[in-house]
Parts: sequence; C-alpha cells; structure tokens
Amino acid sequence: MRQSELDFFKKMLETRKTQIIKNIHGVEEEMGMLRQEELHDDADYAVMNNNNLVETAIGEQQQKELREIEVSLHKLAIQAYGRCEMCEEMISIPRLKVKPHAKYCIDCREIAEKQELR
Repeated sequence: MRQSELDFFKKMLETRKTQIIKNIHGVEEEMGMLRQEELHDDADYAVMNNNNLVETAIGEQQQKELREIEVSLHKLAIQAYGRCEMCEEMISIPRLKVKPHAKYCIDCREIAEKQELR
C-alpha cells in the first residue's frame, strides 16, 4: 500500500476515533441526566429503562468499534495495516474505505461470521 493511502486511512481512523469518543461522552452525560430526572410513575420508569437499554447497547457497540480502531492505528504504526488476520492477504482498498478498521478480507469475513453463528 502506498504512503498516501496509509495517510488517508490514518486520517479516516483518527477522525472516526474522535467522533466515537465524543459520542461516548455524550451518552454518558445523557445517562447521568436521565438518572437525575424525577420519575413519577411506572411509565416514566419504563421509558427510562428502555432509554437506558438502548444507550447501553449503542455504547457497547461504539466501545467495540473504538477498540478495533485502536488496533488498526497500532497496525499502521508498525506497518502491518491492511492485512487480513485470517489469510494474511491484503484487504482490498474499497473494503477499507467502507470499514477502515476491517480485520478480515471479504472472503475471510464470511467465514468468520459463519463460525460466530455456530
């Protein structure tokens, strides 16, 4: 992979990392505000509980993506970025443009997903 492509993906990853960190902090603030709200009846509790579940699920997904981005940034630093963790072939540029923190090429991703379903 050319240096210009590596620079492009590094910027993409760093931008997404910043966005996720902002999102996580926003969710934490919103959760704190929800906990401070005065609840009057069972409907209020149900709404708060539902919001809490949704925010938790989103937060967990964002934390996972953040970890994957950190791994990709580390791979960039050690010049191992863009290589599939399963077959060790290079991941295609179009795939990395869609998911710059991809761990697998398209073929290996399908294999990994099938194994997860078992």
